[in-house]
Amino acid sequence: MAKHLGAKPRIGLLGTGPWAGRTHAPALAGHPGVEFSGVWGRRAEAAEELAAASGTRAYEDVDALFAASDAVAFALPPDVQAPLAVRAARAGCHVLLDKPVATTVAAAREVAEAAEEAGVASVVFCTLRFAETTARWIEERKAAGGWFLGEAHWLGSLYGAGSTSVYADSPWRREKGGLWDVGPHVLSVYLPVLGDVTAITAAAGPEDTHHLVLRHSSGASSTATLTLSAPPEAAEVTLSLHGAAGRAELPRWGGAVEAFGTAVDALLTVARTGEPHPCDARFGLRLTEILTEAERLAAQSAAAKA
Repeated sequence: MAKHLGAKPRIGLLGTGPWAGRTHAPALAGHPGVEFSGVWGRRAEAAEELAAASGTRAYEDVDALFAASDAVAFALPPDVQAPLAVRAARAGCHVLLDKPVATTVAAAREVAEAAEEAGVASVVFCTLRFAETTARWIEERKAAGGWFLGEAHWLGSLYGAGSTSVYADSPWRREKGGLWDVGPHVLSVYLPVLGDVTAITAAAGPEDTHHLVLRHSSGASSTATLTLSAPPEAAEVTLSLHGAAGRAELPRWGGAVEAFGTAVDALLTVARTGEPHPCDARFGLRLTEILTEAERLAAQSAAAKA
């Protein structure tokens, strides 16, 4: 059974890596409407350090953190996140998930079903859906309608020559690449504006690069080139829509801390009203389904050419 939220809900954090330290923990510690109830991590010393820096306590037992929290936020690799999210939901905790929810359809479906069966609120933190400028742009483009084509380039240089990014040490990003790391961002814009994906074509490019061509339920089509291995000189993030309203380009967005704070507010609203959020665990499942099929088709295409 879902936990009832008091005047100041208790929210815990699972994860101690750079994403947790730079985004989740500052947002929770600085949020005036919640109590940051604690931190759990796979390395106890890292949990202690992050908790001390954030004015909360560390937990060695994740179930104890669930018991001490009304909701929990996740900053973990997707396939570590998924089973723990199921446990959290079954403990009655509302769940603020990171993208992708999981890298297998079965695991993502288990998260969505656990949240629904327990009656807990779920929100997936797709940054562009919660950052103020991009969230407003998405809603305005959705209301305008009449879109014919979408084009996106997300050329990250995480693994490009000379990169010093702290996120380059992430084993799951190294294994799954841009398709799974930045693909959810692009899809989180395309799906609400152009409709669900009804057909996929996918091909692999250099390094971890993937090229996608998507057909949407609105009749529009879209393309996406996704990588984490671009040369730094070629790095860019662009997404544009073309249609009856002309050309519209996704604007720049602000910091992730503010966007995560908005996601926290969204989770609390769902928990109090019972009205599902468009970016819930079921949406997270759909992202995993699309990315899994794209990965399969790209691998199939590469094998055929070998």
